[in-house]
Amino acid sequence: MTSIYTQILQSKQENRKLLAILLDPDKIHWDNLGYLIEKINQSSATHVFIGGSHVQNNILDDLIIALKQKIDLPIVLFPGNPSQISDKADAILFLSLISGRNSDYLIDHQVDAAPVLRKTQLEIISTGYMLIESGGETAVERISKTKPLDRANFDLVLATAQAGEMLGNKLIYLEAGSGAKQAVPLEMIQKVALNIEIPLIVGGGIVDLQGIQNAYSAGADLVVIGTAFENDPNFFNQIR
Repeated sequence: MTSIYTQILQSKQENRKLLAILLDPDKIHWDNLGYLIEKINQSSATHVFIGGSHVQNNILDDLIIALKQKIDLPIVLFPGNPSQISDKADAILFLSLISGRNSDYLIDHQVDAAPVLRKTQLEIISTGYMLIESGGETAVERISKTKPLDRANFDLVLATAQAGEMLGNKLIYLEAGSGAKQAVPLEMIQKVALNIEIPLIVGGGIVDLQGIQNAYSAGADLVVIGTAFENDPNFFNQIR
């Protein structure tokens, strides 16, 4: 079976844009899950990401099992900490918050997670995760206790992305944060996309179809939609 990462690489080479729906387990209502699954299947999504900055409930395994019974898309963990690991998923974005200097999110959580991950069959995709200033404090900033990178400092953002690539990350993820007031600047996306070789993910603050298309045009290989879908399950009707 072709790996999820290989499929992402092939899509980048063929200029086929990808779309992930991000589901936060803490915001899932079981009574509404069937409806969400229906809307996901009707969308143009290519992946489902699962996770949040601080997941407090214990439904992760059950949620993934329920999704896989009805959805034929890769289920990828997007964990805020090692407690958000489930062997029921297909892959995990093994995140390092390279925009911050809190060792918990640079390496400590990864050390804690490594023995757990070795016992699973999850495809592990090393990802350089970068928080970009978006007009207000986001959950990622609050939980990680790190400051986002200045949205006007394109050179620092690019250098950080390139450092992540040189360190061996397979993906770079530019994140404005859940519920961000402003999305990642298009010029920033373009500058990073033109100067790294690995696929680029962009998420946070994208609230409509035009925002998705703009991110794609700027160079994003995969766009993540979370809050917009949480707020309106019919969000993807406009994209079909």
